[in-house]
Amino acid sequence: MEPLHPSDPSRIGGHRLLGRLGAGGMGVVYLGRTDDGALAAVKVIRAEYAEEADFRARFRREADIATEVDSPWAVRITGADPDAPEPWLATSFVAGPSLAEAVTAHGPLPLRAVRLLGKAMAKALGVMHEQGLVHRDVKPGNVLLGMDRPRLIDFGIARGGEHTVLTSADAVLGTPGFLPPEQAEGRPAEPAGDVFSLGCLLAYAATGRLPFGAGTVDAVLYRTVHDEADLGPEVLADPELTGLLRTCLAKDPDTRPSARELDDALTEDTPGEGTDWLPDPVVATIAERAAALLALPGIDETVADPDAAPAPGTAVPTRRRFLALASGGAVLAAGGGLAAWLALREGGKPKDPTAAAPRKWTIGVHADLSGPQKAAGQAQERGVRLAVEAFNSRKDKPFTLTVATADDAGKADRSAAAATELIADRDLFAVIGPTGNDSVIPCLELYGEASVPLVTVSALATTFSITDRRSFFQSCPISSAQAAMVNLQLAGKQGVRRMGILSDRGGDTDTWQASLLVGRTINYFAAEATYYGRVVPRGVQDLAAVVTDMLAHGVDGFFYTGTPAGGAKVAGLLAAAGFKGPRAADYTIAGPEYLAAAGPAAEGWQFFTPYTGPEAPEVAEMTRAHRAAYGSAPDIWTAEAFDATRLVIDRLVATAAGGERPSRAGLLTALAQGTFRGLTKEYTFDERRQVKGNIYFMHKVEGGRMRYVGPANPLTAG
Repeated sequence: MEPLHPSDPSRIGGHRLLGRLGAGGMGVVYLGRTDDGALAAVKVIRAEYAEEADFRARFRREADIATEVDSPWAVRITGADPDAPEPWLATSFVAGPSLAEAVTAHGPLPLRAVRLLGKAMAKALGVMHEQGLVHRDVKPGNVLLGMDRPRLIDFGIARGGEHTVLTSADAVLGTPGFLPPEQAEGRPAEPAGDVFSLGCLLAYAATGRLPFGAGTVDAVLYRTVHDEADLGPEVLADPELTGLLRTCLAKDPDTRPSARELDDALTEDTPGEGTDWLPDPVVATIAERAAALLALPGIDETVADPDAAPAPGTAVPTRRRFLALASGGAVLAAGGGLAAWLALREGGKPKDPTAAAPRKWTIGVHADLSGPQKAAGQAQERGVRLAVEAFNSRKDKPFTLTVATADDAGKADRSAAAATELIADRDLFAVIGPTGNDSVIPCLELYGEASVPLVTVSALATTFSITDRRSFFQSCPISSAQAAMVNLQLAGKQGVRRMGILSDRGGDTDTWQASLLVGRTINYFAAEATYYGRVVPRGVQDLAAVVTDMLAHGVDGFFYTGTPAGGAKVAGLLAAAGFKGPRAADYTIAGPEYLAAAGPAAEGWQFFTPYTGPEAPEVAEMTRAHRAAYGSAPDIWTAEAFDATRLVIDRLVATAAGGERPSRAGLLTALAQGTFRGLTKEYTFDERRQVKGNIYFMHKVEGGRMRYVGPANPLTAG
């Protein structure tokens, strides 16, 4: 929890506010306390959204729907005011991690715990469905593990059948990876869709993986509609649970069990009052959250409401009340919770043993420093250090920065540990990283929960299936934008009218997406342009027949996606055939391996990259600093990490301008606002926290090396 900002109110609708639980583009969620001592999560919507009449109608509907859900397994609404200048909604506060956070930090749940969780969530959904309501977003982030029981939360996009008029017909509401196939295809949401989502959630809880894989939205939704779920050996070890989840994940909604039937089929008892059904590490995390209630701050005075004194007759919560709130009568775990309790018994707050020590100002690097992408990870770490050293060398600096690193080795199952290591440093303000797409999903919930800004410069997936993006910024252009650059240059500027597109499935999902999008969008850049595409299955080595066929179909331009070895073979085959048309390949294959394998055949090939490279004149000053510090030219991604770090520093200096140490949440808010001019581009984030007008850069092979040409010309709006 972060302290209140000076501009925050001290009271909302009978709730004294204790701090901020989170903030996003729509508003702020506060931890509030009623006069009788009950804690609540108070969601307040920003005034600019409240000005829209239809938004107020949706918000009023959210409050009405949540009020109708009366189940011990669903969070309870305690108050709301849709007509306030800034509408608000209060729900009972659950002092525990989400299921997504617990699985990310501690791994999959035992199968018995999965069945118990499934029974509790089926009961919550059963109450909703009997009232004609559909949740529409059952996912691990919407299940909280409390000291007394798990609860389903967030009815923000729940809709009853009579309310569909306010929903866009072509909108996909929900979370890819947990979305039922009928919603993925744009059909109306029904109770059976919630059962499908619950099946996905339980598979995730048992395996720690998404049952339809990760990647771009298109890829995940395609697999959801057409492929069978991957339940993994963990679930398959229990044939009864496997069969039950298979029925929940049936493509035909009519063949799925109802929530009540699923409840009956799960023969385990419902979780009792306590946490004995969960693994010890998860219980420790829950106890930690509950124990933190014992050390809640007093009421902060704020500019919006300087009168922070309790109202006459206001009941101050007793320690007994806090214990009841935290644990439902359960005993708190030893350690930090016990220390906090003993301190309160002695009449004081827990003492911070490091309070007297000067606080550091730390920027973290979450990267692959020892795995398959270590070259990129190490290049980014150097970029961060160069930016920090440049700042620290200033005579007028308001503070001195330090750098902390965490290596996930490019492995998804090590990402959460790397994030936890960085977050544990109370002096950490922001993190640059992770290096690759696979490492993003496992750490999003952790950074979001801690309000730590996470700025990636090289994780380019169009979106990520777990949608806890409250602290996630993509300073890089998304991977799907590469297709526009290929068409803009080859079809729009270099005259290609019959594009040959060869998709070698030996590459990853994003490369396949690039080839698909080039074909789909070529007419936007040249109305008369067409394309001829071929797909080569994974493992095929002989590409001669495919290239011959493509040339026979009259292609006058060529785009290849796949692997460096495959790209080199295609370059050789085209050179041998005397093909002189424009040739481009997916930027992921650009590098020494491709150049060495292709040899002279690589001459003239073009690459449109999300990075500048060390030859770019705009990064010359940084390149000189890198040579001075490390004795060599920088690698790709160094300049982008340098810029991202300077962006963080710029916002950190601005939020500290008042002379006080800013909070992580304050920096998070500042990063989403304003504009920063970096060496390579201008940084202004949109509502998805992606850089507006992000650009790719053109490189061309000349003289056996990759030469930087310049920006590949960003597209204008429309």
